[in-house]
Amino acid sequence: MCGIVGYIGEKEAYPIILNGLKRLEYRGYDSAGIALFDGKNINLCKTKGKVVDLEKKFSDKQSNKGSLGIGHTRWATHGIPNDVNSHPHLSNSGDLVIIHNGIIENYASIKKELLNRGYTFTSDTDTEVLVNLIEDVKKKENVKLGKAVQIALNQVVGAYAIALFDKTKPDEIVVAKLGSPLAIGIGEEEFFIASDASPFIEFTNNAIYLEDEEMAIVRKGRAIEVRKIKDDSVVAPYIQELKLNLEQIEKGGFDHFMLKEIYEQPTVIKDTYRGRLLPTKGIIKLGGLENYIEKFTNADRIIIVACGTSWHAGLVAEYIFEDLARIPVEVEYASEFRYRNPIITEKDVVIAISQSGETADTLAAIKLAKEKGAFVYGICNVVGSTISRETHSGTYTHAGPEIGVASTKAFTTQITVLTMIALKLAKIKGSISNAHYMLLLQELEMIPSKVQEALETDSKIKEIASIFKDVSNFLYLGRGYNFPVALEGALKLKEISYIHAEGYPAAEMKHGPIALIDEQMPVVVIAVNSNHYDKVVSNIQEIKSRKGKIIAVVTEGDTTVKEMADYIMEVPNTPEVLTPLVTTIPLQLLSYHIAVMLEKNVDQPRNLAKSVTVE
Repeated sequence: MCGIVGYIGEKEAYPIILNGLKRLEYRGYDSAGIALFDGKNINLCKTKGKVVDLEKKFSDKQSNKGSLGIGHTRWATHGIPNDVNSHPHLSNSGDLVIIHNGIIENYASIKKELLNRGYTFTSDTDTEVLVNLIEDVKKKENVKLGKAVQIALNQVVGAYAIALFDKTKPDEIVVAKLGSPLAIGIGEEEFFIASDASPFIEFTNNAIYLEDEEMAIVRKGRAIEVRKIKDDSVVAPYIQELKLNLEQIEKGGFDHFMLKEIYEQPTVIKDTYRGRLLPTKGIIKLGGLENYIEKFTNADRIIIVACGTSWHAGLVAEYIFEDLARIPVEVEYASEFRYRNPIITEKDVVIAISQSGETADTLAAIKLAKEKGAFVYGICNVVGSTISRETHSGTYTHAGPEIGVASTKAFTTQITVLTMIALKLAKIKGSISNAHYMLLLQELEMIPSKVQEALETDSKIKEIASIFKDVSNFLYLGRGYNFPVALEGALKLKEISYIHAEGYPAAEMKHGPIALIDEQMPVVVIAVNSNHYDKVVSNIQEIKSRKGKIIAVVTEGDTTVKEMADYIMEVPNTPEVLTPLVTTIPLQLLSYHIAVMLEKNVDQPRNLAKSVTVE
């Protein structure tokens, strides 16, 4: 979950690494550090806090010169966030310097052995253990740094993306990957290293994404050398052309990335179905699905594995697939799926959903499903990510970079892809009438304009936020397709405002949560036109009779709920199967405005990171 950056070439490394860390700060922001080599010495600066704190601290140092350097922004695992535990870490000799994203699970036993051999440690991190293990191997085996890294990594258990260099041979950086992402940007006689491509997009659009258990040696002015860690075999690297551009990773005039990403949803939903959804022809074209239709239509069931917001998208998909395509669906937390000895067969299809394509638990679930013989289909946002490579096939969303830690546009684009898959399968299976199929294709094409309409209620939602910003608890209720939206709305509020919130199926309220209802408890109820509308009205009456405050998401023109609710947030009339794409919008805005009014760090909420690449 940490962010790593490196540079070797002719340019000054410091500004490249510093700006790269700022772009990767969504991956972790407990502490940060940079190590530069100026031709004689390693200039190391690190600090608890954010990258801006590092920049301030570095300005007080005498030198930030050097064309070789590595940097790190941390999400703490081993050791509390402080200056000492911050990366980079030096070996005992001071010759080797390393940055690391991941967890070395057997670090304690390695540390014990190194202590017996006379090594000392100043931090509580597993990373300091790793760099000293590499140094120990280098000395004992009398080998070069690359070979020492290979030997050492064959002794460790865990996950890592590392970059390190040796000040006695400062013409190379050695990198390696297992379970954590690592990209290498290829320039003119220079190389860039990062957790993703955003730190170097203005310098090159060519990159290599290392596969698991691969390492590379990058040398100034020389060809990259990639090898397998286990057997030292040479790998021919595949160079990808990046589609990312600088404008996509800037705020574009918005106060926060989260708000920018909320407002991008009309565009990115359209980008996600562009060329795939052809409503006038009655066609859905999904390249990753075309050759595997029978895997889905003949499946005993679909198992969806995901975490967090992606899990909520999977819950929406359960309703869609079962309703339209009549295929049984189970939705699993990836973090639990791998540990409960699940029953998986060759007749199952597993859909893995992840914004980053690097979520550790989801990757582990994919591995398990493949071992059991299931067909695995990936849905992710990041081209070249590990999940896109590890699944049998899949579909990319086209949300563009999502920098805000609280996911927004990823959710709606994931639902867009899942809806297209379900509609295509329903059409092939004949489980939906042609008239209904054509109507839903046309309505899906109209979703971006309806999301735009929902966004235009922002000022009214901001007023509601000002009324409830100081409460301690929220309850979110929904039924059917909008029960997962209630869960997602509650999660957004918790993530960025730190207000306790719970999402529930509205009918379950009387089985416990109703005990919480009083005049101090705001209840957000999703009460749009649906088959459950009358039931939701009854649930609202139950809340009102106990003096609860109702904030209702309603269909434009609604009068029944409007008369009952204390506050309303309107969305355009939409077929029930597509309502999650519009009902989630006011909940995102409500959470955003409450968090801003509470002066919280909306884009970087405490204790969280964007891409969860460790267990």
